[in-house]
Amino acid sequence: MWITRNQYRWMKSSFVLIKSKIMALNNILSIFLPKDRVFYSLFEQTAQNVTEMGKLLYQYVYETDANIRLTLSKQIEDLEHKNDEITHQIFQELGKNFITPFDREDIHYLATAMDDVADYIHASCKKMQFHGVNPLDSGIQSLAEIIMQGSAEIGRAVMQLRELKRPEKIMESLVKVNSLENHADNVFDMSIKQLFDSENDFKELIRRREVYTVMEVATDKCEDVGNVIETIIVKYA
Repeated sequence: MWITRNQYRWMKSSFVLIKSKIMALNNILSIFLPKDRVFYSLFEQTAQNVTEMGKLLYQYVYETDANIRLTLSKQIEDLEHKNDEITHQIFQELGKNFITPFDREDIHYLATAMDDVADYIHASCKKMQFHGVNPLDSGIQSLAEIIMQGSAEIGRAVMQLRELKRPEKIMESLVKVNSLENHADNVFDMSIKQLFDSENDFKELIRRREVYTVMEVATDKCEDVGNVIETIIVKYA
């Protein structure tokens, strides 16, 4: 069957019009499609950073070489800055995307809570350096170990957020985080008692107590992350 030139032109223009409408529709739909991969990927990056920071802090408090400690503290600081950038990126994505993998406020709470953990791990190291506190102290080392374990557990929990329909593994990590925080409270209390019983230098007492306090808060922040994740599980699992 032959078609005229006018019919051909009409068909061609109709095809172009339909194609342009499809492309426009795809652009509109892309705005409303959930950006799960974006948010999950960013949270997984924060999980890796926080886990690594916990390990570095643990290495720091057992390191006897001051130069190596300086290198470790710089690595912790760099990761903290990197985490700030990722947190800012998460907030930017919240402003751009209408649909998110879970509630917008929960994404904001989780990003903020993870950032707080990174901040307090960095602050723990910074306080020791600023005050010239020797980290080779049983209380400091015990708290650093708890921070390392707690950051590793919240890291595992965040890495499994894609599997919200199978929350068992996530809850295992959250239970451990809660237990670690309770253990940190006990270590903190005993360390403060021992400090007041044995330290006669008032200035050293204040410096060391401040380090204990910041490290204990870091474990509280790990528990805060766990609480946010538990809220997400209750809503979506």
